[in-house]
Amino acid sequence: MRSLFYLLAAWTVATFWLIMLTTRLLPNSPASQNIKEILKFPSSLEELKLMASSLITFKMNHPVYVHTLFFSAYLYKQTFAIPGSVFLNLLSGALYGPLQGTIICSVLTACGASMCYFLSLISGAEMIMRRWPDRLTQLRRQVDSNKKRLPFFLLSLRLVPVTPNWFINMTSPVLGIPITVFAATALLGLVPYNYMCVKAGSVLSQLNSLNDLLTMQTFGNLCILAAVSSLPGLLNNKLEKVVKSMD
Repeated sequence: MRSLFYLLAAWTVATFWLIMLTTRLLPNSPASQNIKEILKFPSSLEELKLMASSLITFKMNHPVYVHTLFFSAYLYKQTFAIPGSVFLNLLSGALYGPLQGTIICSVLTACGASMCYFLSLISGAEMIMRRWPDRLTQLRRQVDSNKKRLPFFLLSLRLVPVTPNWFINMTSPVLGIPITVFAATALLGLVPYNYMCVKAGSVLSQLNSLNDLLTMQTFGNLCILAAVSSLPGLLNNKLEKVVKSMD
């Protein structure tokens, strides 16, 4: 019961901050009324394009507000494992461009994932074990078998989105993954995916469907990166076996 209280308290405070940010703290300017009408989490590409064009214009006169709004919304999504961060990655490309947008999204992803980690640590362990027992058991088995090359294994999980990132974020404290390894692999492992989305967002007007993001070629490139990231760990494991056999 106490764990549920912590979760609800954190969600209430974060939600209250977003509400204040989009109402009471909205800058007083002629364009504010139009901005207020479109300030919500986009659920379609059309809504995203409308929001992006409005925020780009609003950012010229109120950059600090737009930065604060974007950072807060991104962390909110990541912390509470809410689907739809791809829209914010695309929005980042439209607002900040490919390079700066990728850096911002990667840092925010790592910070938000770490906040989700700690929230799960203090409130979500029992719920996770009760709701996804089979999935958790399978992931625990994989983590245990890759203990000696855990950073490389986690990098491969992040690079190829077979296991959802929100599930990795929520279950990592339950599986005993150290926060330092968790945060570092979240930061580095999601750079390629973030860059792919942010780059597409930088030419948002030319994007016709979210399906255009993950083509077979892109997925293949991510698989290659995952394999490369796992290679040092595999080589280290082989080397240890060779050394033991020589002894």
